[in-house]
Amino acid sequence: MNSLFGNLGIVGLAVAITALLLLGIKGGGKVKPLGWWPCLIGGMLAGSTYAAAGGIFGIVPDIVGGLLGAAQGIIPGVTPPAIALVVAIVIGFKKLTTKQVALVGIVFFYAATGAGGVWGQVAAAVTKLGAQVS
Repeated sequence: MNSLFGNLGIVGLAVAITALLLLGIKGGGKVKPLGWWPCLIGGMLAGSTYAAAGGIFGIVPDIVGGLLGAAQGIIPGVTPPAIALVVAIVIGFKKLTTKQVALVGIVFFYAATGAGGVWGQVAAAVTKLGAQVS
């Protein structure tokens, strides 16, 4: 057994992260609500698992990919690294709720995946972490 929960699988991990974000952001139980950083990392992990899981989770990459494509259509010549940088600036400088941070983290993961360079390395590290957990 290499994992805490046995063979969770990528779909199981996608379901678990979704539940964590949906229930953990608001809180209300014995455990405190998720903070800013856990929401950001959770959102990025969710994006990674959604891309790998496919099926019903494939809707998310399709929607985000469409939005990123629309940005490139609206601003001709904008590159994926530029989009990833803008999303990182939004994350860093815009006051976001934890729910917004999780959603922007999902978008950032997809933008970083297509960006290459440092952003691509961040996305690859998140993907590797997701694979190790599942």
